[in-house]
Amino acid sequence: MACTLSTLASNRGIDAFETSPVCGFGEVSMLPPPFDSGEKRALGEAGADLALNYPRIGVAPDLPCSTGRGGARNRADRESHALTLAQIANLTAAERHAEAIGLPFTRFTTIHWEGAGVPLSGMVRATGRYIDLLTKALARRSCRTAWIWVLENGEGKGGHCHLLVHIPAGLVGDVTALQRRWLRSITGNAYRSGVIRSVPIGGRLGLEASHPELHAVNREAALAYLLKGADAEAAKRFGLERLEPGGRIIGRRCSTSQNIGAKARGERN
Repeated sequence: MACTLSTLASNRGIDAFETSPVCGFGEVSMLPPPFDSGEKRALGEAGADLALNYPRIGVAPDLPCSTGRGGARNRADRESHALTLAQIANLTAAERHAEAIGLPFTRFTTIHWEGAGVPLSGMVRATGRYIDLLTKALARRSCRTAWIWVLENGEGKGGHCHLLVHIPAGLVGDVTALQRRWLRSITGNAYRSGVIRSVPIGGRLGLEASHPELHAVNREAALAYLLKGADAEAAKRFGLERLEPGGRIIGRRCSTSQNIGAKARGERN
């Protein structure tokens, strides 16, 4: 029997949750976590309205955790239209592992690559470059990190990336100050308003320390949002309730940092 987020929240004494309040792009919200009113809200123009009620996600620990890397399946020109069962199993296991090694995801970041002038074929490379700059900036501040990302595309949304990443509360200001410069470097274009949006998971900076149980439930919700582009088989196996077309993607559709990937998880076990 699958364990859903509603069961998880009930067990932790939490009746309702939402990933984040409305806040400006790249800004940090200091508001307390809002509660679910039951209202359904549409996605924003960038395909990433984070002030929404996230769906429940089934937990299926018996599923494979292979990344599916290598060979023709991962060639740069490969096209896909949905997240597969193996990909969702890998992303789910990676999120659990990030928490287990003390690097729980604290930020939900969306980068609208199409809005920044990056073509569909260049989104994987652009995302990799952003991750590289972010990781190095945190390393210079003696901070480890972990991350997962998923690319999406579609009519009315355009090509964009959703990223869950561990950034300590004390370094959010540094990252916010740097990220527009990174985007100018990656795209070669002037920064356009609304290209990047980054909010604390759970709506409050430092929630992972002040209220870890609430933060854990909100991480589950944020992960469920990343997985909404699942194919039919994966959606059924994981009990995903919110599903939307993930759109046509060229090249890798999703990825994890090495420290929470399949190899790292296997070595820890």
